[in-house]
Amino acid sequence: MKITDSVERIDSRAKIRGMAKYIEDKVYPEMLYAKTLRSDHARARINQIKYPECPQGIYVIDSKDVILNNEVSMIDTAMPVFSNETIYYAGEPIALIVGSDKDAVLRYMEGIEIDYILEEDPFFDLDTASKVPSNILTAHTIEKGNLNTIEYDFVLEETFRTPYQEQLYMEKQGMIGRFEEGVIIVEGSMQCPYYILNALKHMTGWNEDRLRVIQATTGGAFGGKEEYPSLLACQVATAAYKLKKPVQLILDRREDIAFSTKRHPARIYVKSYVKNQKIQGMEMEILLDAGGYLGLSDVVLQRALLTMTGAYKVDHLRIEGKTVRTNNVFTGAFRGFGAPQSLYALELHMTHLANRLNLDPMTFRENHFVVEGDPTSTEGIFHEHIPLHELSDKCRKLAEANMASEKKQKWVGYGVAVVPHGGGFTGDGEAAHIKAVVHLRKEADGMVTILVSNVEMGQGAITALSKIVASALEIPISRVKYEIPDTSKVPDSGPTVASRTTMVVGALLYRAALDLKPHLQELGTYTAVESYKKPDYVVWDQETFKGNAYLAYSWVALIARVEVNPLTYEVKCTHIWSCYDVGRPIDEQMSEGQAHGGMIQGLGYALMEHMTSKGGFIEQFAFSSYPIPTPMDIPEMTVEWVINPYEDGPFGAKAVGELTLVGVAPAISAAIEDAIGHETFTIPVTPEIIERTLSVWKNSN
Repeated sequence: MKITDSVERIDSRAKIRGMAKYIEDKVYPEMLYAKTLRSDHARARINQIKYPECPQGIYVIDSKDVILNNEVSMIDTAMPVFSNETIYYAGEPIALIVGSDKDAVLRYMEGIEIDYILEEDPFFDLDTASKVPSNILTAHTIEKGNLNTIEYDFVLEETFRTPYQEQLYMEKQGMIGRFEEGVIIVEGSMQCPYYILNALKHMTGWNEDRLRVIQATTGGAFGGKEEYPSLLACQVATAAYKLKKPVQLILDRREDIAFSTKRHPARIYVKSYVKNQKIQGMEMEILLDAGGYLGLSDVVLQRALLTMTGAYKVDHLRIEGKTVRTNNVFTGAFRGFGAPQSLYALELHMTHLANRLNLDPMTFRENHFVVEGDPTSTEGIFHEHIPLHELSDKCRKLAEANMASEKKQKWVGYGVAVVPHGGGFTGDGEAAHIKAVVHLRKEADGMVTILVSNVEMGQGAITALSKIVASALEIPISRVKYEIPDTSKVPDSGPTVASRTTMVVGALLYRAALDLKPHLQELGTYTAVESYKKPDYVVWDQETFKGNAYLAYSWVALIARVEVNPLTYEVKCTHIWSCYDVGRPIDEQMSEGQAHGGMIQGLGYALMEHMTSKGGFIEQFAFSSYPIPTPMDIPEMTVEWVINPYEDGPFGAKAVGELTLVGVAPAISAAIEDAIGHETFTIPVTPEIIERTLSVWKNSN
């Protein structure tokens, strides 16, 4: 069997049959249920909280009950486990109300009175907030070449805006905390068990001997269960320790949408200097709405900055980025991690430049493609073959038959995008911070057990990693088993983020399998251990943002076709053609599923996922008000591959999951512009946006 051949997903039968147990399905003896008491204001100080006398079986857990540090350790420790003084966003957690009867908990909460002091005006608008120096949480600048030395024929400067996007995973956020034999155990729906362990260590001051984190079956995440579960875990751990009983916290759907992290709203400014139909230099700025706390926003900003020039060689650059504190809900990780915002702006800007030069949009891009040996935007070197021309040629041929069969007509349009995605953590992140370790154990009965902290959350990690190990060992995949991540049993192989699981962790398991292979026939057990070692070609200076930002890049070329209703301005995306370089797909069918899922999520971002905040509160917090693509909205999707093996990836594999989303919104937006004959600068491109765009044009003429 080839590594690209499809196999049955290991976790599919249990999930299809309803046998998989999610955190909401778990019941422990004497388990209590928790509900979050949240702030009614977006910016305030808590003066006093009046709790009614607790009836039997009702408990209040707040900041006074935290074992040591009332702080959630993420990138920084600014966010409290329970707010006890200053409120920075609407819905900020103040306490857990816990009881054995859920209805009794809700009745008790109705009697709680909170006295707020409203001293400062909140910031809800990104532009306004960015003008106040104290609201700038972090800032970075990337420079390359010298913009003062360039000559140019004309300049194009544009500003683009992108909105919130909700992950809308099928399973809601949820955690259970237990305290057993002196150990706090937290179990839940998560992407990063060791992130949670580190947060618990900081909150309690305890070491890992007294703390344990277990991943429950996780029903989707898309980044939404990267950092946010650390907050919930600290809360249920505090409650379980105080009450000495299991405590379950499950957010309801509206609560989950309203108060959990989302994709960052962004404002992106792009200015290009053009001479002889080539970009000579670019200036860019991106502002991200971080909400009330920094969270992971600075890391999201870094990826947004590092992908701002996409697939193109630009010799002279200045790129600036800032994370801005507002009093909106705090934002965080989401599939693509900053790249969907920056690449939406860049790709639409490239289309606008091509139109001004009367050039075919794909041809204009091809004239700027990076090739092996070119410098990156951070003055590293693209050290591997980059098949961008193969991808664009193949994608164009896929779409040409359809394009040739129909005459150019108003209200029908085609749009293109060509984008990269860097696999793994930025720069030296894998080597300096993550330091991944994997164990692969041969059992006495001949089975082989994978011991890693990377989780299955619907993306196929169990199957991909098991397939890599089985193929390297040349044994049936049925002899490989995956240990559900439990920090008392598995090493820290890093989080399940950054499209790193197959490329980075899979490579470590591949090497561990080669170590284990000679011992397969021995009696007893044998454990192979592999630790991440940075390749020699990755040189990175985090202080100056210079060097190779990523281990390797995956690439995709996309063409989208849309039809716009001339009466209602509703948009129907009818087809997306795509051609990918993801190295060598570990399983082509599973990778195609990733591509389909990413394209559908990108389509929602482009056309319909309209989410706004008013007074700091998310206005669309239910399925009825936050539309996502349904089967009626899904276009025909054509997926092809250019096989370009990555030498340090398992069987040549590179990153897949996030790449599939990031180029979709600009391709669809460009297709809409082609259909209506006018430019747009924001997503989602709703009928209202199209009507406004056409009205402005009519009024100006």
